[in-house]
Amino acid sequence: MHTHDCKLLNCSMACRFPDFGMLSPSGDFNSVIDAVFITHFHLDHVGALPYFTEVCGYTGPIYMTYPTRAIAPLMLEDYHRVLMDRPGSGPLFAKHHIAACMAKVSLLDLQETVQIFDGCDVTAHNAGHVLGAAILHLRVGAESVVYTGDFNTVPDRHLAGASLGRLCPDLLISEATYAASIREGKLARESSLMAQIHESVSSGGKVLIPVFAVGRAQELMLLIDDYWDKTQLDVPIYMSGPMAARANQYYRLLLNWTSSRVKQGRLGARPTAFAFNRAQQWQPEYINQPGPCVLFATPGMLQGGTSLEVFKAWAPNPKNLVLLPSYQVAGTVGRKLMLGQRKGLLVDKTPLDVNCKVHYASVSAHADAKGILQLIQQVSPAAVMLVHGEPDKMAFMQSKVQNSLGIQCFMPATGDEVEIDSKELTEVPVSQQLLRRLPLSVEQLQERWQQHQQHERVKDATAVHRQLGHGHQQQQQQGEMGEAAVAIDSASDSIGTAAAGWLQQGDVGQLAGAAKKLAGLSVATGQTAASATDAHATQNTKQQQQQLPISAAARAEQLAPWLELLAAAAAQDAKQQPQQQQQQQDSSSNKQTGDQLQQQQQQDPQQQ
Repeated sequence: MHTHDCKLLNCSMACRFPDFGMLSPSGDFNSVIDAVFITHFHLDHVGALPYFTEVCGYTGPIYMTYPTRAIAPLMLEDYHRVLMDRPGSGPLFAKHHIAACMAKVSLLDLQETVQIFDGCDVTAHNAGHVLGAAILHLRVGAESVVYTGDFNTVPDRHLAGASLGRLCPDLLISEATYAASIREGKLARESSLMAQIHESVSSGGKVLIPVFAVGRAQELMLLIDDYWDKTQLDVPIYMSGPMAARANQYYRLLLNWTSSRVKQGRLGARPTAFAFNRAQQWQPEYINQPGPCVLFATPGMLQGGTSLEVFKAWAPNPKNLVLLPSYQVAGTVGRKLMLGQRKGLLVDKTPLDVNCKVHYASVSAHADAKGILQLIQQVSPAAVMLVHGEPDKMAFMQSKVQNSLGIQCFMPATGDEVEIDSKELTEVPVSQQLLRRLPLSVEQLQERWQQHQQHERVKDATAVHRQLGHGHQQQQQQGEMGEAAVAIDSASDSIGTAAAGWLQQGDVGQLAGAAKKLAGLSVATGQTAASATDAHATQNTKQQQQQLPISAAARAEQLAPWLELLAAAAAQDAKQQPQQQQQQQDSSSNKQTGDQLQQQQQQDPQQQ
């Protein structure tokens, strides 16, 4: 696929910041990028945006959904604060750059299509990952790309799952975070998680849940709040940091972006939705207070902040529980715990013996391997590119896509270039009558083509014979209809002859055009006959016409019957051409004979 433009989809902070110089070595990003689209507010997708706009100098349009625009500044401000507090790692952009960057954002709704320039547009679809997350469908002329960002096909308490129609793009760029994992059912995972929490607090233990402040935190809070209601547990629930409380306010304001369960159910009353009245603000002095409790603390991978400090204090006690609900990046303390490291775990360069229970219950908002394959089948792309995953897991998914689905799949490394062929669409006007005949077998197509030509020849002969016994006006009408049928038949033969050469040359574009012309000839035949008998029937035939977009290659199964019909036309034309020439000569001779007889019949009464 070759396009003259470049779209930047997400602006992440992986490995600190991306190497934007790969997009434009000169640093003139406005000349190579037409628009930037942010799929959702997580830092690995939006963290470098202020740097890109305010430091690198990109001034073009930026698009994101309403929830992403509302919550992204909270994430960026918290990220800036963490960088300021971390020794030896100052931020690469200033705090005021965040507001300046957000002021340049254009808002995008789900199912809304925005035009970037003439012939290029982007449509946003629900991704089901976090509030306002979007899957983007980019179209440039006849070429198209679907970029998933992070997505989840399984609906949860506050979000609907991602679901796309048969978009049939040239390329699907899909995340592959859990490309080699298949999770338990949602209810089983939630039951296991709540059983672990209940057991721990019932024995007097404390539960630490490291989360990102926005996204899974709200989902888990809804789950625990609901469970506390059912079981009447009297155990305090805490949230660390002000960001989660601020995010909950935006969730209440953006209630229309949540699931129908939240909007219509018990949780849907606006005064209480996402209010979490049981939750209290965490204070550092609570870390050693006696008694059970549940703490939602950031960050979600125990790589610093409140969650790491509390973990170091609570890890030695076997009554306590660390619950890891989401993906843990390699190298983080969370990942080491997930892999089973307990004795001498290095935390801030200090060994720590972990005696508390550790439970990994994936309530992640990413699709697992089953969900990824499900989305690929729904979208039906010509090719797939896997990103946002670990190489060995992406290799597993690549094998599945290619072997099970028969779709070409790529997993390029950073800096690799991949060239993907794309096929343009050819619009073919087809009558509803012909559409009902498809698909047909090759034998049926050949038989119907032969019947069509035989019908035209019989009609020609009938028209000549009728001329011998009718008046001059009727003879003229029948003669015109016969001549029109002969002309159509000749044109069809020429298409068949040309189709033979195109089939040999593999010229799909010419074949598609021939199919279009052939369909027009088939309709013209019916219209010519109708015009001689019934003008109303002609109008009905015209109204039956509709445009059927058929892709010459990616939709080969739809176009194949027409190509087979053309092949049959070519073969039949080569076989019947000598006979047709003789029949046309005979028809001409018969017409001349009929004219002579008619003239003779008109002269005889005068002589008598």
